[in-house]
Amino acid sequence: MKSYRRTLIALAACAAAAFASLGAQATEFRSADIHPDDYPTVTAVKFMGERLKALSGGKHSIKVFNNSSLGQEKDTIEQTKIGALQMVRVNIAPMNNICAETQVPTMPFLFRSVDHLHKVLDGPIGEEILRSCEKQGFVGLAFYDSGARSMFTAKKPVRSFADMKGLKVRVQQSDLWVSMLEAMGANATPMPMGEVYTGLKTGLIDAAENNYPTYESARAFEVAKYYT
Repeated sequence: MKSYRRTLIALAACAAAAFASLGAQATEFRSADIHPDDYPTVTAVKFMGERLKALSGGKHSIKVFNNSSLGQEKDTIEQTKIGALQMVRVNIAPMNNICAETQVPTMPFLFRSVDHLHKVLDGPIGEEILRSCEKQGFVGLAFYDSGARSMFTAKKPVRSFADMKGLKVRVQQSDLWVSMLEAMGANATPMPMGEVYTGLKTGLIDAAENNYPTYESARAFEVAKYYT
């Protein structure tokens, strides 16, 4: 059930002030991610750090705290806002209740194709959505395309909306996501990604939605053998 594409947003709190002072002193920017070291978004931010170091003559760098070592996404967003972190790479969904405009690309069945997705988010509309977070104390740096969202289940495959009826499905911590899954007939259960494996194993949830890299990296296939 590849119903929509997920976009990820990298955020930096008070980035304007931070980058304005780059010339004054060497800076190691602290960034966080919930995924393991070899996950695409983690390696992407590390690459950004390598480019920053090269372009600044070794003066500036980025240190990535991966694998939820500093908490779940809601935690690291708050840490970024208060300045404990300079950057954070998060899914766009936790931002939905902070910056209303980020709900737009979160909507299902919105984009016709991958090319359409990139054209919109890499253009003026995407820039407007990123800028909308500034009034909440964040500067949006970029969108990441993390692939199609699919459903993985513990007891039976999902092949249509009829199969969703009554399923306890983990969703991201976003009111919009809760509304979407409930509209599909599921019982939406907001839950941090770090709790999904145990939730599936213990029966707290019947299913979860995410992309294939996360299904593999979180080893969800051990407790949810159906992937649609």
